[in-house]
Amino acid sequence: MANQASMSRSASLANGAAPEGVVESIAEFANDVTTLADLQTRLAIYDAKEAVGRATVPAILIASGLAVALASLFVLLLGVADLISTSTRLSTGAARLIVGLVALAAAGITAFLAFKAATRSLDSFRRSREELARNIAWLKTVVVYSGRPGARRRV
Repeated sequence: MANQASMSRSASLANGAAPEGVVESIAEFANDVTTLADLQTRLAIYDAKEAVGRATVPAILIASGLAVALASLFVLLLGVADLISTSTRLSTGAARLIVGLVALAAAGITAFLAFKAATRSLDSFRRSREELARNIAWLKTVVVYSGRPGARRRV
């Protein structure tokens, strides 16, 4: 044993070899990150199931209310058309056609404006997607280059 060469920690670092503790720390870090992601996913699934369970009855009531409102809108439009036909010299069919076209145009404009607003409201998720992509790229780099001699600071 006296003839064996000893290698100090500073000599191993000078040769470009990573100390075992660093490799173990990086491996622990990667394990912690994957465990955290797994737990976060499980929590999100649990929360989603709970939210769906709580929202089932209110969603049915909302759908029923919307169906009645939609049917009522049809009756109201017919009433407006009949009112227009009795107060003017238009025939009932012409009044109904005019009211239907005006309602269709109003619905189309409203839907178009709402669609534009909805697509703009999703722009905030762009930041989250970009940040998630950067974080995943960083994690991949750390995991790929951990423990490789000579692969320093390529992150």
